[in-house]
Amino acid sequence: MTGHEPPAGPGRTQPRWGIPARAARPDGFRILHVCTGNVCRSPIAERMTRHELARRLGDAAAGIVVESAGTWGHEGAPMEAHAATVLAEYGACTDGFVGRELLDEHVAEADLVLTATRDHRAQVVSMGHAAGLRTFTLKEFNRLVRAIDPATLPEGGVVDRARALVRAAAALRGWLLAPDPDADEVQDPYGAPITVFRNCGEEIRSALDPVVTALTGVPAPSR
Repeated sequence: MTGHEPPAGPGRTQPRWGIPARAARPDGFRILHVCTGNVCRSPIAERMTRHELARRLGDAAAGIVVESAGTWGHEGAPMEAHAATVLAEYGACTDGFVGRELLDEHVAEADLVLTATRDHRAQVVSMGHAAGLRTFTLKEFNRLVRAIDPATLPEGGVVDRARALVRAAAALRGWLLAPDPDADEVQDPYGAPITVFRNCGEEIRSALDPVVTALTGVPAPSR
């Protein structure tokens, strides 16, 4: 167990039955990154995703909202200093980040949930809102989208393309399995030295690159 993971037993991500059923919005697409504390892995993934979307789409990236939260989130906390350092090394913005605990409304509003581990995915799915069809570990989603023929996705609007990609990935999930369970995990660098954070950052960046390309239809520009 890492330094900020919760003890064994019930978590805090229990359903709030007053939350209305999720309905797709025609005018936008929301991505939610999830880890444990929302101070290391999911902030790196959130800000790298925003950065890569902006590089590919420019102002049109505003059509995709990218957020993050933690299943045992450090509510109101800044991201870990090493995580901020790694993001800055990639040219991604770290300003204004505030940690959040994962709530039902975050899951209900998300069109795509990308988690650091399979355990996080299970916790998101347990919250309901038909989340199982749109919740993947980041590495799992990477594996699935790389198997999808881009020619089968709609051209034009990025929102329609992103929604079609999620549906196609969900359909492939039972057919394209990981070579081993750990292949779908991004391990927690919390409390580790900067070198471990850099390795984690590169692991997340490598997983995100084909995902953002598939979402947008635009390859990454040269750095």
